[in-house]
Amino acid sequence: MAHRDQSAPKAVTHSSECADLGRRSAAHQLLLAWYTQQGRDLPWRSTRDPYAILVSEVMLQQTQVDRVLPKYREFLSRFPTLAALAAAPLAEVIRAWAPLGYNVRAVRLHQIARQAVAEFGGTLPGTLEGLLALKGIGRYTAGAIACFAFGLPVATVDTNIRRALWRLFRGIEPAEWPTGQPAVCAALALAEWALPADAAYDWQQALMDLGATICLSRRPACERCPVASACAAYAEVGAVALFPSGETLAQLRAARRSGAAPAPWSVASPPRLVAEERAVYGGESAPLAADETARGSRRGRPVVPFTSTSRYFRGRVLAALRELDPGATLLLTDLGPRVKPDWTANDAPWLRDIVSGLARDGLVQLVLAAGDTGAVEPFAVALPE
Repeated sequence: MAHRDQSAPKAVTHSSECADLGRRSAAHQLLLAWYTQQGRDLPWRSTRDPYAILVSEVMLQQTQVDRVLPKYREFLSRFPTLAALAAAPLAEVIRAWAPLGYNVRAVRLHQIARQAVAEFGGTLPGTLEGLLALKGIGRYTAGAIACFAFGLPVATVDTNIRRALWRLFRGIEPAEWPTGQPAVCAALALAEWALPADAAYDWQQALMDLGATICLSRRPACERCPVASACAAYAEVGAVALFPSGETLAQLRAARRSGAAPAPWSVASPPRLVAEERAVYGGESAPLAADETARGSRRGRPVVPFTSTSRYFRGRVLAALRELDPGATLLLTDLGPRVKPDWTANDAPWLRDIVSGLARDGLVQLVLAAGDTGAVEPFAVALPE
């Protein structure tokens, strides 16, 4: 279990340390009370089954809750245990994953189930260290399972938690989120400092709900925020606006991006709360990949339509293969028109690259074409067995 330092570093003054601890205590009381009354009713919150929580956490990576809800129930009905998932052919799991997208998650989940059956008797380990020993489980998912399934006081960070904690204890977030391992370590360290050991489950679920419904990325609804009175970002906005609001926060952030306004970090809880030299938070990029940093880094670049991206055509390939009978294959020349309506033979190298990438990710298998088919390509494509 990661060690959590429940006090601010000794280099700070006694008065500022007391202010930080006071803000934390107030935030705990306000947010937990709000969550008791307003927390979302989600099916994975009514179970402590580690497998069910694993499924929910993997599905929720880069996918919105309303899309996950029906698939979560359907998937658990089809594969009710780790053993059932491990015993299923991978092709069946990939078919069942549609239409969530990011299909490599299905492969990873299947691999985790098989390792759990082979090495842990068909159960998930009950410690953070044990969960991290499973291939395909990184620090975020391991922390979530440790806390939500086993009740351990382990902090974890997704984009909603990072944004909410930063605003609560440090102020308005930077125009561009810091990147790299030090920033990831810093986010986890702040989460560990803020975590109430006796209410870790509710606190982290409450932060997720706050970030998803009120403390939104582009324009937070500060006017109805349950922790506004304890929020460093709200106080920062109040220092320059007669009537603080989420709109004003967004304007300040935009002004800083353009260089029109400085970032007065002294108003918020300063970086001293975050120790850079903590245990590494990493191993899986999804929880912090589809966030404000990714969007910001693309500013000024031409926007490529989704229907022109490799991800789109990877999905088209898998959709075509899902329609086949189990064990059936497609030659590239037959697959091409199903993937790209204006397909020509000149597109063969491009499609070969798409299919090869899917094969590297374990999402398809390449098999030698049977007999003398006259095909340009010596192999056909199928879902993995």
